[in-house]
Amino acid sequence: MRALYPGTFDPIHNGHIDIATRAAGLFDELVIGIYNSPPKTLTFETAQRIALAEECLAHLPNVRVMSYHGLTVTFAREIGASVLVRGLRAISDFEFEFQMALTNKKLDPGLEVICLMTSLEYAYLSSSILKEVALLGGDIQHLAPPAIRNALHARFAGLRPEAAASVPIRTSRD
Repeated sequence: MRALYPGTFDPIHNGHIDIATRAAGLFDELVIGIYNSPPKTLTFETAQRIALAEECLAHLPNVRVMSYHGLTVTFAREIGASVLVRGLRAISDFEFEFQMALTNKKLDPGLEVICLMTSLEYAYLSSSILKEVALLGGDIQHLAPPAIRNALHARFAGLRPEAAASVPIRTSRD
């Protein structure tokens, strides 16, 4: 059975990797779908987000990374995925994911959604928090793998904390 774990992954972090690792153990194949046309400003271009995700997930032989645009349910159909995988950190995530699951079910009644609870050690982690800590010079060693830390340090090199307003950080759900 093939599953799709969709998101912007801007950038992928240890919480995403934890969900992907656990989901990879549940399915024959897991596709990480990197959305390339979100209605929000991104820190990394699609090609870089794909390359970073591939590097961070290379240890999982049944995982592949692909980009997509348009409806997630359409992409799931195109790749033959019968399940969407989502991670839940908090009750606020549940409300958003519940609405999305019902919408996706209406659009494609054959597509199931499973939500994996985030491991306790990553329950607070989001791409927005990761980027903000990195931008402000904080230690992100336990939040993301080396490839992501290096990419964030390169992206934010030379930026002063007061320049944070020019860097896309906060999103409603990342």
